[in-house]
Parts: sequence; C-alpha cells; structure tokens
Amino acid sequence: MAAEGTDVVGGGPLGGCLTKGSLLQAKCPDAAPSRRRGSARSRDAERRAYQWCREYLGGAWRQARPEELRVDPVRWEVRGQPLLCARRVGLGPWGPSAFLGRGRAGGAGRGGWTPGRWNGRRAERALLWVCSGGLSNLLFRCSLPDHLPSVGEEPREVLLRLYGAILQGVDSLVLESVMFAILAERSLGPQLYGVFPEGRLEQYIPSRPLKTHELRDPVLSAAIATKMAKFHGMEMPFTKEPHWLFGTMERYLKQIQDLPPTSLPQMNLLEMYSLKDEMGNLRKLLDTTPSPVVFCHNDIQEGNILLLSEPKNTDSLMLVDFEYSSYNYRGFDIGNHFCEWVYDYTHEEWPFYKAQPANYPTEGQQLHFLRHYLAEVKKDETISQEEQRKLEADLLVEANRSMRSLGSSSTSSRRAR
Repeated sequence: MAAEGTDVVGGGPLGGCLTKGSLLQAKCPDAAPSRRRGSARSRDAERRAYQWCREYLGGAWRQARPEELRVDPVRWEVRGQPLLCARRVGLGPWGPSAFLGRGRAGGAGRGGWTPGRWNGRRAERALLWVCSGGLSNLLFRCSLPDHLPSVGEEPREVLLRLYGAILQGVDSLVLESVMFAILAERSLGPQLYGVFPEGRLEQYIPSRPLKTHELRDPVLSAAIATKMAKFHGMEMPFTKEPHWLFGTMERYLKQIQDLPPTSLPQMNLLEMYSLKDEMGNLRKLLDTTPSPVVFCHNDIQEGNILLLSEPKNTDSLMLVDFEYSSYNYRGFDIGNHFCEWVYDYTHEEWPFYKAQPANYPTEGQQLHFLRHYLAEVKKDETISQEEQRKLEADLLVEANRSMRSLGSSSTSSRRAR
C-alpha cells in the first residue's frame, strides 16, 4: 500500500511510474524527548565541535562572549529514535565563537571554508543545531539568521560532520573524502565546503531519513531502486576488485575470535558454529553466482535515504553516507537492501534492534524493486519480454545469494552500540 500522498500510475513489465507529486507529502516527525543512549558521546562531540568550527569557519564570530552563542541541539526521527528536541548547551572552555573562528591558511576566503556573510558576524547571530542519528558520525547544523542577507554565494546553512570510530583510519578518511567530493560534483550527494582530519563541512539539505516500514512502500521502493541503479552506473577512481565484502567479514570474524573467554550462553552458542568454514562456503556460493562488479553504496538502509523537504524536481530522494561505498558485487547491494526491511531499530532495550524475518520482501516485492532497477539500467535499450524475464530471474538469484550472513550480524551489533 502506497504511503498517503503518493501515487503510482502505469504498469507493464517494468512496473508503475512515479507521478510528479508522489513523494512530496511525507511529513517530518513531531518533537520527542532525547534518548539516553549515546548522550555522553553527543555532549563530548558538541564541545569538540566548537573548537573545530572556530578554526575552520572563520570570521569575527570568534570575538563573541561565551554566553552570546545560542546552541540548539536538534534531533530528527531515525528508525523511530527520538531526534527532534531542543535544550541549552554550555559551551565549555572553547568559548562561544569556536564555530565561527579564524580560517586556516589556504581556506576559501578570509574566513576559511565559508566566506562572505559568515565573516564579520557576532556569534550571538548564529544558530547551531546538533543533528544526531548517524550510525558512524555526529552531525551539527550551523545556520545564519533569516534577517541577515547573504554577501555572495555562501551557503545559509552548513552541516558539520564529525567522523566516528568507523572512519578513524587515514586511508578510509582519504578515500571517503575523495568519494564525497566526486559525488557532490556529479550532483549525486551534498555539496562539499571543507575537509579536515576529524570531519568535514557539507551542504545542509532540509529533509528527513526514511523509516524502516517506508522501505516497503511501492512508490518509495521504486524510487530507491532507480537511485541504486544510477549509483551502480558510475565510474569511480578506486580499485575495481571487490575486496570490501570478504575483507569486512574477515575483520568481523577476527573481532569475534579475539573476544575474551566468557560463560555467556550467547557466546557458547556462537562458538558451536565454524564461522570460518561458513565464510568459505559463502565464497564458493558467490563464485558460482555471476554478479557483475559495480560501484556499490553497500549500506542503502532507511537512515541513509533522505526524503527531501524542498525537491527541485520529481527526484525527491537522496542517498547519503558513503563510508562503506566501494566496488562490490551488484547482488550484495541489492540483497543488503532487502535485508534492511527486516531490521527494526526502534527497540528501546538492548541490543536496541529487533530482527523480524517476516518483513523480508516477498518475491513480488523484490520483482517490483528489480523491475524499476532494470528500467533505469536498460533505459536506453529495447529488450524483449523474454530478456526481461531472464534479467529479473538472474537478479533474484544474485540478491538472495548475497544476503549479509556474518556481515549482517556484526553490522547490526555495531549499530546497536
């Protein structure tokens, strides 16, 4: 059943088409109290964020007194987690203008990364919002007040992203930054305004992430399939060898093997299985499954799909968070997305998620997704119904042989922490 305010028209072998206003009716969630989990990390990140923004955003904002800077943490609704709330935050030892301080040599303009009206402003005229919900990162929204006109083309709002533990390696940071910049240039992701070791400044996009149950919506599922197909069609300057899948599994397996001895029944049950042998069997299975290597997102779950509040056209979805993106087997990206239908992250007790296997997409729902995927991939070709059926059957095999197995359980555990 389509979500209220969405429409599907047409049909045929490639499924329905999206109407112009089909994705524009979704509403942002109501305010909710802050969730206790992760609050200490958030407060620490808030204090550090001032220091980084003082160094990179530049201008006279750093001249303001500590009590003059207004800080309003904001949270969206992500997987049912409460994210829309506001409270006063102490600025700590970095002072009020830490977000608005001097620019680094070589930065854009006199004030560093965001020149123009961002320079020469007192800190009490700035608005800072903290947007939590990312699994690997913490996000901070900085805004100029409405009454202050822009000087040039500088953004009115920027998003400060602080990397989490996932992206602490230098190689990962470099690759992710290059990837983000390329996707921004191709209008497939937010614009990039500045990069530094602990994070970056990027375009703030009024939007909300999808919720798990919305992945089942036929209109949204079709739009996600189209986005995925476009992503898979990109050429990127990275290794074309699909090392990511099994490299990730091997890291997770090592983490499990390195755990200290315990009498917990869950660990005893886990140790009954030879996960190394299971991974070997999975390698053999995928070796016999022809699946092209394409540039994959590797994490197309509801929290990484934004529903835009102010779309410039009918393209109302945007993929974000490219930390895991790499060349990989096409079937993995599709199968991984189907697995995300199963995981409910709104559970309020440890481990803060719940697997509901009954929510895995039916064959009909999978075919609906795959037909829209193929419609984008084959949009410049004319194919027969027989060829269409074969392509659909092949994709079904790819997707269902590439389910997350060891990687899924480890990823889910990481998300719950």
